[in-house]
Amino acid sequence: MSGIAVSTTINGDEVEYLCQAEETLLDVLRDRLGLTGAKEGCGTGDCGACSVILDGRLVCSCLVLGAEAQGARVETIEGMAQGDTLHPLQTKFLEHAALQCGVCTPGFLMAAKALLDANPDPTEEEIRFGLAGNLCRCTGYDKIVRAVQDAAREMNGG
Repeated sequence: MSGIAVSTTINGDEVEYLCQAEETLLDVLRDRLGLTGAKEGCGTGDCGACSVILDGRLVCSCLVLGAEAQGARVETIEGMAQGDTLHPLQTKFLEHAALQCGVCTPGFLMAAKALLDANPDPTEEEIRFGLAGNLCRCTGYDKIVRAVQDAAREMNGG
């Protein structure tokens, strides 16, 4: 296959792949690299189901070209846990029943991680604002917000 050669770091691992100029980062992650955690919900950047962290910034991977990951650091849901040890956000999502069908969950977790990386002690309003780009049709948002609040407390030693 001909295409654009890309060298990047995904979840701490150096990765190289070939992609087409019009291929999205979401398609590369799912179809070329087998990282299927990010979901395509809308394909227009409106739902957040495909959220990943690119060079420390939350992005919808359906709106980023695969070639744009050249030299970048990409974090996906697959890199959130450390082996068998879940990230505190993942644990709190389970404890608070902050998920149902699971389509939106990886995007919410990545958005929450990006928020807590930038602001380890957010207010409820800041959490709601930080998660505003992610849509859920199953749970309602209160359980998700409570899970993020609880994770933030735990991560801050409280």
